[in-house]
Amino acid sequence: VQLQASGGGLVQSGDSLKLSCRASNDYVMGWFRQAPGKEREFVAAVSRSGRNLKYADSVKGRFTISRTRTTMYLEMNTLVPEDTALYFCAADSGARWDEVKKEDTRYFYWGQGTLVTVSS
Repeated sequence: VQLQASGGGLVQSGDSLKLSCRASNDYVMGWFRQAPGKEREFVAAVSRSGRNLKYADSVKGRFTISRTRTTMYLEMNTLVPEDTALYFCAADSGARWDEVKKEDTRYFYWGQGTLVTVSS
């Protein structure tokens, strides 16, 4: 399974970005991020159905996750410097139609990461 993430870039505080991640099938999918010197953390996840969504508290109200059958998106608004990180998309097979996964250990497939840098 190849995951292709794209959409990162350098923006200013308050700006928006939209990340995308294409998979080869309708897997359960999620976004994680890792800032310099920090551990990887959960950002958002979406079920195969697209109906169940989960967000980290730090991004609720600012980020929106969505998907088609094989492509997942992360619309990021009102970005702040603390959002600066390498963003990874993850996918896993065998999930129930409405299942959402927040733990990185529950994902088997990972993309290469796309860098988001927010300047103040």
